[in-house]
Amino acid sequence: MNLINMDSENRVVLNVGGIRHETYKATLKKIPATRLSKLTEALANYDPLLNEYFFDRHPGVFAQVLNYYRTGKLHYPTDVCGPLFEEELEFWGLDSNQVEPCCWMTYTQHRDTQETLAVLDRLDLDTEKPSEEELARKFGFEDDYYKGTLSWWQETKPRIWSLFDEPYSSNAAKIIGVVSVFFICISILSFCLKTHPDMRVPYVRNNSVQTANGSSGWFLEKTQTNAHIAFFYIECVCNAWFTFEILVRFISSPNKCDFIKSSVNIIDYIATLSFYIDLVLQRFASHLENADILEFFSIIRIMRLFKLTRHSSGLKILIQTFRASAKELTLLVFFLVLGIVIFASLVYYAERIQTNPHNDFNSIPLGLWWALVTMTTVGYGDMVPKTYIGMFVGALCALAGVLTIALPVPVIVSNFAMYYSHTQARAKLPKKRRRVLPVEQPRPPRLPGQSGGVSGCGTPGSGPNSGPMGSGGTGPRRMNNKTKDLVSPKSGPIGASIVAMSPRTMLDLNPALAMVKPTFESRGPPITSKDFKDTDKNTTDASKKNFL
Repeated sequence: MNLINMDSENRVVLNVGGIRHETYKATLKKIPATRLSKLTEALANYDPLLNEYFFDRHPGVFAQVLNYYRTGKLHYPTDVCGPLFEEELEFWGLDSNQVEPCCWMTYTQHRDTQETLAVLDRLDLDTEKPSEEELARKFGFEDDYYKGTLSWWQETKPRIWSLFDEPYSSNAAKIIGVVSVFFICISILSFCLKTHPDMRVPYVRNNSVQTANGSSGWFLEKTQTNAHIAFFYIECVCNAWFTFEILVRFISSPNKCDFIKSSVNIIDYIATLSFYIDLVLQRFASHLENADILEFFSIIRIMRLFKLTRHSSGLKILIQTFRASAKELTLLVFFLVLGIVIFASLVYYAERIQTNPHNDFNSIPLGLWWALVTMTTVGYGDMVPKTYIGMFVGALCALAGVLTIALPVPVIVSNFAMYYSHTQARAKLPKKRRRVLPVEQPRPPRLPGQSGGVSGCGTPGSGPNSGPMGSGGTGPRRMNNKTKDLVSPKSGPIGASIVAMSPRTMLDLNPALAMVKPTFESRGPPITSKDFKDTDKNTTDASKKNFL
């Protein structure tokens, strides 16, 4: 009998989110310095009537938490989100790094998702118009906004910035965005077409010569061709717009340093500056030899295509994909360089083993070019092995190239799919959502000297085992509505007597009471219906007084 009593005393009932768990106190002591290892009946979570501890937490996660106390192995439930699991572990005082290796990859997926969402926030892919408060915070004059003392420039500056830098903020911004894209396309098209022979004008020079008989003559000499003059005027108009756009965006930018350091802006003002540099060189350095080589630097203008990233979220995602896949791309280049050097050396010596009068591989550097075009499956055919050993080396080079390129590519594709899917999800996600703060319901303190009704263990009075019924009851009651009507702070001795007359009703309404095995006793003689009528009013007034 003593062993049975000791076993029942060592047991503890934990009610987490409405699901009851029963274990031993020694099990909870296996992991010290945690919430469950410090359970005492003085805690607000303890319910003396039900003899259990109640926690309004996620029951699914707690099953794994309790299993961790029992077995010493923490597993991750796949039906909950990662941040929720971390919050629950933090509440119970456990370390999230103790997750078993079999669940670690699944558990850490949410961290990759959070990093992806943070990257998308930096990319500024939102197409909705920001509020006035957000604009004021962005430009650093939220104090003046709250005070209502905004100046004319403070009100106009965000509008100008939105017009030129946020194409989806308004209809006027969309029009300016279309104009900017139009000039970018015209500039790129003009840059490409002016190199076509039919679009160039020959430069003819008149040369005078002396003939053999002493007379003089002249002839026309075509020395070079220049682009048509129409392309010059087109570039002037386009660069005038680009210059105006850069100046307006710089003046109205919320942060001048960030504007200057932006990679897209660097390309923009270098491309615009190259046009004015070309004008100066054509004016003062056209007579120099090899002056045409200076036109090579005008190729920076083709980089204006990256300005389209402000108007296309797909280009932003593509660029971010390459940034996120930098390790895979580096690994791909390393494997390619390794394979190129190996197969170039092999094919060089393979072609020299047999008699080969038409050997194309006179040196290993020439073999590097052949290995590159073979591993990338391009195969120009300008250099081919002609011996059997060389053909065998070429076959191995082609197979190695296919495997080398095919291995990192799925990682890059998966990164792009991940960013694109999260972008689509963020576009459909509502911006304003209700935030629920996790606040635990506190239990009112027990006042000394209070006399309770029926105790949780069947003994009247107050103390640690006193129940919540009567005036001495404390704490929240996790009972159904019918039980709450029968036993409540307002019922007083009447309610205690009703329960004493019909204890089976309590057990039927709440089966959890059967585990506590309470005993009920009445105070005084049995109460009749006449007593109910006489004491109804007095009991109501007394209960109100006790309640207040």
